[in-house]
Amino acid sequence: MSKIGFIGLGIMGVPMAGHLLAGGHELYLYRVKPRSRSLVDQGGIACLSSKEVAQKAEVVIIMVPDTPDVAEVLFAENGVAAGLSAGKVVVDMSSISPIETKEFARKIAVLGCDYLDAPVSGGEVGAK
Repeated sequence: MSKIGFIGLGIMGVPMAGHLLAGGHELYLYRVKPRSRSLVDQGGIACLSSKEVAQKAEVVIIMVPDTPDVAEVLFAENGVAAGLSAGKVVVDMSSISPIETKEFARKIAVLGCDYLDAPVSGGEVGAK
């Protein structure tokens, strides 16, 4: 069982996070809303910030719509980068600018962590 953080609980994120819970992983969630409340009911742990998710998880998955959203999740005052410690992994599943992705990866590497660019497609059907 891994400690996984998931940020981006929208149309694709909710079913993807649900698969992780079903697989027995400890799941830390940020921005739990009514649509994603079922994940907490299934055992997911709601966090107060992206930073808290990064502090508690070994792997942090980001699944948000666009490049500025990823930048905010990663580098805001209480963002993922502020909660990372060496050896953790950030997985960005957002379909964003490859140029910015390389810069995000460089900044995360400076913190002693790995950054995996893993964009997905297929919408809700594919996520389910």
